[in-house]
Amino acid sequence: MDNNFSHVLLTDGHWRKTLAAARALGRNSLSVTVGESTYLSTAGFSRYCRHRIVYPSAFVKPLAFVDYLYNYCRKNAVRMLLPMEDPTMALLATHRQQFERITSLPIESSAKLKRARDKGEVIRLARNLGIPVPKTWFIRDLAELSQIQEELPYPVVIKPRRASGALGVAYPRNRQELVDQYRTIHRRFPFPLIQEKIPNQGPGYGASFLLDQKSDIKAAFVHKRLREYPVSGGASTARISTRYDQIRDMAASLLKALDWFGIAMVEFKMDPRDNTPKLMEINPRFWGSLALAIASGVNFPYLLYKMALGQNFKPVEAYQLGVICRWLLPGDMLHYIHTPRRRAISKDFFRFKGDHLHYDILSLSDPLPAVAKLLTPLTFLFDPDMQARMKARRGLI
Repeated sequence: MDNNFSHVLLTDGHWRKTLAAARALGRNSLSVTVGESTYLSTAGFSRYCRHRIVYPSAFVKPLAFVDYLYNYCRKNAVRMLLPMEDPTMALLATHRQQFERITSLPIESSAKLKRARDKGEVIRLARNLGIPVPKTWFIRDLAELSQIQEELPYPVVIKPRRASGALGVAYPRNRQELVDQYRTIHRRFPFPLIQEKIPNQGPGYGASFLLDQKSDIKAAFVHKRLREYPVSGGASTARISTRYDQIRDMAASLLKALDWFGIAMVEFKMDPRDNTPKLMEINPRFWGSLALAIASGVNFPYLLYKMALGQNFKPVEAYQLGVICRWLLPGDMLHYIHTPRRRAISKDFFRFKGDHLHYDILSLSDPLPAVAKLLTPLTFLFDPDMQARMKARRGLI
């Protein structure tokens, strides 16, 4: 057997979820390779990363990226290739038939990925299924802004149909801000959605799933957000495992209607005005808070590996409740600095130890990823890929 034999190749080694996946797979005695466009990647320095590779940028040189991964998988007998971020997943989905001749690539088709990432399509589908959603306005012509600006319940939210996270999101407080901000976002993300803003007092929930080829549930998990950054709405910086059957069932019905296969997480936000959870979006990939599900007893990466290789197992839906996982540096620190509720959360924030407390990155048994994460900003100085990503996030390209 080749000395470089790898059970799993993970892309996007910079991300917390890639580190969580590498640890989860490595602890189950699988050989894990982590790839990134730079040598300095968080997951690449984990003790559970057997091989670390530097591939061409999927952002700058997409075809070279595909060729590199194909040749690596073929030469090293990779059993499963797992793209961890939207751009790499979308790119590999267009070459899925090519890769499936040599390895397992357990992701959906390009068409289904695009549909699941389209917030407008998802909102319409949810409405048809009777799933509560925020009031949403679909703009087809910029002239329509003047027709609806009087009726909107300010502040409202402008969000791109296909972007993720806080990128391209704005919260206009009046008619003039609506027009100005909508036109600005429209130049980069054509015809974004306008939605009512759910009050911040309502917590967010995530329902995560692994589905087989028949869209039957092989694993499920629900978490509740405790903190996030940006404070106005962004990635969770602390969250807790919980049960919420209504959210779980609504999310499952939505993915079933999409005829979904593989991994996905469906996000909801509780509307405190009527105490109703309302659909936000679908993340058709591994999510940033993956470490919490694994710490609670639902090892999604390993279960996906078993399913991809045709191994049968009973659905996993039992897990430990009340487990907390934090993205301390820099996420939770930034939340604490910027939140107006600093005094109210101080007691919980400064509790750094506990039987049910875990961290996305920090680990005494696997410390080097935290060091790599702290050094990651250095890559923006010399890595063209990281520079291009930053420019893209700033709307410069």
